[in-house]
Amino acid sequence: MNKDLSLYVHIPFCVRKCLYCDFLSFSANEEVMKAYFKALSKELKESAKDYSDSMVKTVFFGGGTPSFPNANYICSILSDIKDNYNLAADAEISLELNPGTASFDKLKKYKEAGFNRLSIGVQSFDDDELKRIGRIHDCATAQRTYEDARKAGFTNINLDVMSALPGQSLESYLNTLKKAVSLDPEHISAYSLIVEEGTPFFDMDLDLPGEEEDRAMYHKTAEKLQDFGYHRYEISNYAKDGFECEHNKVYWKRGNYLGVGLGAASMVDDVRWTNTGKIDDYIAYFSGDSSFAGIRENVEKLTLEDRMEEFMFLGLRLITGVDLAEFEALFGKKIEDVYAEVIGKYVGMGLLRRFVEEKTCREHLCLTTQGLDVSNTVMADFIIHIENSIE
Repeated sequence: MNKDLSLYVHIPFCVRKCLYCDFLSFSANEEVMKAYFKALSKELKESAKDYSDSMVKTVFFGGGTPSFPNANYICSILSDIKDNYNLAADAEISLELNPGTASFDKLKKYKEAGFNRLSIGVQSFDDDELKRIGRIHDCATAQRTYEDARKAGFTNINLDVMSALPGQSLESYLNTLKKAVSLDPEHISAYSLIVEEGTPFFDMDLDLPGEEEDRAMYHKTAEKLQDFGYHRYEISNYAKDGFECEHNKVYWKRGNYLGVGLGAASMVDDVRWTNTGKIDDYIAYFSGDSSFAGIRENVEKLTLEDRMEEFMFLGLRLITGVDLAEFEALFGKKIEDVYAEVIGKYVGMGLLRRFVEEKTCREHLCLTTQGLDVSNTVMADFIIHIENSIE
């Protein structure tokens, strides 16, 4: 084996689209879903031929709502992965699910099939807030789903929660955090609502928390979760020791990942591409003997500048930041050769800091607590400045 690989499997189906969702997802009948999973199975098998020398360390089924279709479809796809790829014995195998779509029987099937991590999209433990964002579940259903997952044998569970929701107050958000923590999951992802163009929310007059209240929610998240033993390892992600999401860390550290399914993105050996987002085209490509390559769009070989930019703005999402020796090993330049000006600027402002990581004794560059508050501005500057730094 000469390289590690992560697999992302996109399941685009859901009961109905949430009002804030801008992911590639939609409802579909059984006939469409059956045809899709047949095509997905073929893509997996065809793609595997190019990765016979790779060890798959993480697998992530995302969506959409992967827990919405019949569990047999999902378990069959995982079986295809096991049969066609070199899956590490200790691979992290995650499944996203939404309360209200995963019965206890489904959860048992997932566990028996080999899934060992669940990510449950709770979003809020306030029934009124859930209705306002278009979720299909209520708080009682969310708690029951979590309890069923434990009974089914899952020992690695993430809960997604959201802040800055319509009609949400700091008090109600803190109640959601308190309830999430009381369930004792291994991981919590805490995201602030972003109203994206193209979503129903974008054209609605929303009663959103003000900027000051939004910031208070953001700061209280880190404070409260740390109090309960969750360390922050990425801007929006918190984990108990030993339970960081290894799959997502592959993205932030620019590892190799292969995306299969409708609209799935891939990046392998610094080549990036995206699968078609048209389900009729996707299914048609696999109805005969067509090559899986026919569904790939926007194929791009990343330049040196592209790779440096990604190394910085993805790596700075991590609380430990970027490894300076790794930058030099990958790009043949010291980080100061490229980014001296921008690093000096933000170190001077107290938004970036250098430190030596205790475990590795290697120097890192990371965002400070203040820098995390304005992370988008800082990270964007690493893209702007590179154009004048590469000879």
